[in-house]
Amino acid sequence: MRFSFITPAYNEAAYLPRLLDSVEIARHAYRGGSGQIEVIVADNCSTDATATLAAERDCRVVRVEKRRIGAARNGGAAVASGEILCFCDADMRIHPSTFNVIEDTLASTSFVAGATGITPEKWNLGFAVTYALLVPLVALMRMDTGVVFCRREDFQTIGGYGETRRFAEDVDFLLALKKLGKTRGQRLVRATSAKAIASLRKFDEHGQWHYFPLMFRGALALWRGEKGLEDFADRYWYRPKR
Repeated sequence: MRFSFITPAYNEAAYLPRLLDSVEIARHAYRGGSGQIEVIVADNCSTDATATLAAERDCRVVRVEKRRIGAARNGGAAVASGEILCFCDADMRIHPSTFNVIEDTLASTSFVAGATGITPEKWNLGFAVTYALLVPLVALMRMDTGVVFCRREDFQTIGGYGETRRFAEDVDFLLALKKLGKTRGQRLVRATSAKAIASLRKFDEHGQWHYFPLMFRGALALWRGEKGLEDFADRYWYRPKR
């Protein structure tokens, strides 16, 4: 198997079919053949039809009991057989050329890992301002979101995603890969010719300007310590309205 496409999912019955439709298009566009790509859904204790929908679409479904996003990603990776691991959130849709672009990108030994980046499914002023403020940091760090990809042996070398963090595990993951790559003269890459389409459901749920007070609440949570961080993470990531 060349690729393992892994998506963590908690109560994603409304969004998962959209993602899987886009993955199917990208699988058939892959020049190495669709049979070289497996799709894994890491069901993180869903109470809706997420697991059933995934199984009906011939995905490999793995149940992950630990309610941590890093644990869900690792649970999917634990059963993966692909040489290249790809991680994508369930509310996204991927570009038709995703697997070809990743294949071509990792053909170069200059890159240790990377991400495709995103384009939003719609725009509003609040998101546009937030996006504009984050773009320079993303470009400077060469760290992005969308479909995150790496070679399986490198995933194993760094120990996968951290499972103690309730959020920002994806940042730690890329930083660990960046550090690994630096020892070999490699760097992270942004494969932006295959951007994923991201939903703005958090902006719909919390408001288009929510990111700025969110940063303040995050700083306050850090000051409050462990309990503050737990409450902060639960409100924004672990108790969504779905």
